[in-house]
Amino acid sequence: MRNLSVLLAFFWASSFSAAAPVVAVDVGHGLRDGGAISARGRPEFAFNREFAGVLADTLRARAVTVLPVNFDGQIASLGARPAAAVGSDFFVSIHHDSVGEAHLLPWEWAGQALTHTEVKQVFGLFVSANNPDPETSLRCASAMGAMLRRAGFVPSDWHAKKHLAADRQNGVWYYDNLVVLYRTTLPAVLVEAGVIKHRDEELALRDPQRQARMADALATGLAACLSVTGKSARE
Repeated sequence: MRNLSVLLAFFWASSFSAAAPVVAVDVGHGLRDGGAISARGRPEFAFNREFAGVLADTLRARAVTVLPVNFDGQIASLGARPAAAVGSDFFVSIHHDSVGEAHLLPWEWAGQALTHTEVKQVFGLFVSANNPDPETSLRCASAMGAMLRRAGFVPSDWHAKKHLAADRQNGVWYYDNLVVLYRTTLPAVLVEAGVIKHRDEELALRDPQRQARMADALATGLAACLSVTGKSARE
């Protein structure tokens, strides 16, 4: 991102002298729909909730107010998630990826017949051109992706099979008809933190140090973007 250094400099200089932004952090899936199943049989919702908690704490440490959405796993409707975020300045939905059946291989873990993949995607960020504020959505997604890259994370090109690039260099893709991204009044980004069907990546995604490093990058990029954007739902 060409203006990343300027954006970060402004962020640190301003120190959020204006009203602190409010970010809704949404946990993807829930108790009734656990999402993808990892290589070792753990539901995606458990990964999402764990990492969303780390991200929420990291955002708070940067003077960002967090509105938790679906941390109890009780929100079943996709449309209800953006509705629960009303009053926030930005919406972030946390997910972890799987892969199609054609890329799954059988294996056994702890006596269970499961599947895994050799496809390692690392991270992907999604925005919608149908979002009411696509410019802010993309600007913040690019800032988040740039900070992830700076922290050593690699954006995936795998998503090019199904999605148009919004900012390929920083791992941002268009997913225009995704409900949580377009049925909202807020700029929004969906984060795919990694591939839980990949056996090594699954373990890495559960590592507290890696989670902290990824959350730090996402929070820094988003907080900087919101500081420069200067938007507040309460102004």
